[in-house]
Amino acid sequence: MTDSNPYATPQEPLSPELERLWAIVVHAFGIVFEFFAPLLGYLLLKDRGPFIRHHVTESLNFGITMVLFYVVLAITIIGWAFFWLPPIVWVVFRIIAAYKASIGEFYRYPVSIRFIKN
Repeated sequence: MTDSNPYATPQEPLSPELERLWAIVVHAFGIVFEFFAPLLGYLLLKDRGPFIRHHVTESLNFGITMVLFYVVLAITIIGWAFFWLPPIVWVVFRIIAAYKASIGEFYRYPVSIRFIKN
């Protein structure tokens, strides 16, 4: 794995406890900052360990899926009647994901399109 910047220092892997903590944070902040928290987590933490990489990738894929779902609802006439649905879905699934991360499990969102692979 070559880096385009030869002077950059490689990031140290996180301890398992910190990986779990950051996975919980990314999922929890995803409730309020739906797309931006997972994107920031992915950009900053994806190379810090396999557990955190899995969780930030899953969180980002879920965020992208929810944004696309909202766009589809916005452009369809019948979709306006279901505009209340995505917030409920993302709060419930993000709470489940944060809980699974807290107990050290790898979690996959069941309604997520895998745009970015682990």
